[in-house]
Order: sequence, then structure tokens, then C-alpha cells
Amino acid sequence: MSLKDEFATRNFSIYGQWLGILSMILCFALGIANLFSLFGHFLLIIFSIFALVSCFLILFVEVPLLLRICPTSAAFDAAIRRVSTNYMRAAAYAVMAIIQWVSLAVAVSSLIAAAVVLSLTALCYALAGIKGQAFVGSKTLGGAGVAQMIV
Repeated sequence: MSLKDEFATRNFSIYGQWLGILSMILCFALGIANLFSLFGHFLLIIFSIFALVSCFLILFVEVPLLLRICPTSAAFDAAIRRVSTNYMRAAAYAVMAIIQWVSLAVAVSSLIAAAVVLSLTALCYALAGIKGQAFVGSKTLGGAGVAQMIV
């Protein structure tokens, strides 16, 4: 199934997964950018660190192939595997989005872009859960079938 075919399925979990990848890229880039800002508030640096941590959590949640490739602990693997349903993913992204929205109380920064995209990702996963759509992992990102080929 090509990427175009995946988007044509109108499954919100596919949209959520790709928005999650966009969130990961934004959290990484904006986390680093705000971490090294010259005129940043001290608390903004803490929110930048939260963005960087979110980036790596999203990486393992959205690209399941990495759990098989990277040497991680069994406890970490179990924690990441708990975030497997649409509702759990929506909750995880909502928590990450709320943390970034709270950063606006400290100082207005570019982290608002990460907050918006994280919120959209949580919304997509929540809509997939509400509509009763099963989670479908993108084959491009190591979903159905790709991870089993490595084992």
C-alpha cells in the first residue's frame, strides 16, 4: 500500500501517525532552537527540554521498528507498548500538548507551533477512537509487516 493509498483510507489513525512524525520534527527543532535562545527565560529552557524528551518518546511510539533495532530496557518497551490504542495515543499527545501550551504562560515562543501540531495529533487519534476506527500503522513507518520481517 502506497502512502497515497494510506491517506485515501480516511482512517484518522494514519493522519495522527503522520502528524505525530511532524510533531516529532517540530519538537526536536524548536526544542533545540529555544534551548539555545540568547534572551530566553530560564523556565523556557525547561519547556525546551520537555519538547526534546517528547520528540524521542514520539519517535519510539510512532516508529515501532525502532523498538526492535535499538537496545532499550524491557520496562521502556513495555511502557511504549502500552500506548498502542487510539485513546492512549490521544491522551499521550494531549499531555505533551498541554505541557507546551503551558510554556506560553512563561514566555511566548516558537514552541506554540509544537503545541498546535501536538494538539492536532491528539485530536486525530481521539477522532479515530470515537469513530471506532482500529489503529492502522503506516507501512512506510514500520507498521504492519515490516517489523515482523526483521525478527
